[in-house]
Amino acid sequence: MYTYTWKKYLPVIRILLKRSATESQVLTVNRIDFEKANRVKKPVVSFSVELAKGRVITINPPLPAKDLLEVLLEDEITRKLIRENKYSIKFTSGFELHIENTTPVAENDAPKTDAEDTASA
Repeated sequence: MYTYTWKKYLPVIRILLKRSATESQVLTVNRIDFEKANRVKKPVVSFSVELAKGRVITINPPLPAKDLLEVLLEDEITRKLIRENKYSIKFTSGFELHIENTTPVAENDAPKTDAEDTASA
């Protein structure tokens, strides 16, 4: 039902998934796109899903979330990102898609603080 709508936003979502490695990302989508898909004025479309290593952690996600995940897994680039990381994806009733990369940072990959840089010099 929402597959066409999510495909429309896929290029932007792909970029936001990449950028979410440094900070949470937000995409405001057009409400009318969801009205067309659902044929209901003012549709209530909100969800929250957790993905880890390509698997959905959320039990029984709603239809809009399932359609989004289907579109993401069909795309080679987003499928690779989803398999390598852990994400929290939320869609609010204000039609904002929040993407957060919740993959723990490995100790060796953690950026050094100024104090650590001075101590090692």
